[in-house]
Amino acid sequence: MSDATPTPEQPAGEPAPDFAAMARDIAEVPAVEVIVTVAVNLMSAAAVKLGLTEDGDEHKDLDEARKLVHALAGLLDAGVTEISSFHAAPLRDGLKSLQLAFREASVVPDEPGQGPGEKYTGPVYG
Repeated sequence: MSDATPTPEQPAGEPAPDFAAMARDIAEVPAVEVIVTVAVNLMSAAAVKLGLTEDGDEHKDLDEARKLVHALAGLLDAGVTEISSFHAAPLRDGLKSLQLAFREASVVPDEPGQGPGEKYTGPVYG
């Protein structure tokens, strides 16, 4: 496909993405930075879905928040041995805060050990 042929993801008149350049760029990023960036993005998205932002309830969706917190816990469980405690400690703290916020936001809180991500972290108490 040429640069001039738009794809469903590419509006007409915009150049096609340069995948080779993107691959070179990502090749220069250390794995720790990728893991931490993904974790922070999951945390941010979960906070929005928990209604913890300035807009509050406008974007609140506990089903979506559960998925994001669970994915974050899984990532940290798998990746914590690959990143230093310098990076891991604040991510774990953030995860625990999100898990507690989820419990508080739930009309019927999950049993201890059954909340989002608690499969990986164990029960979370305030």
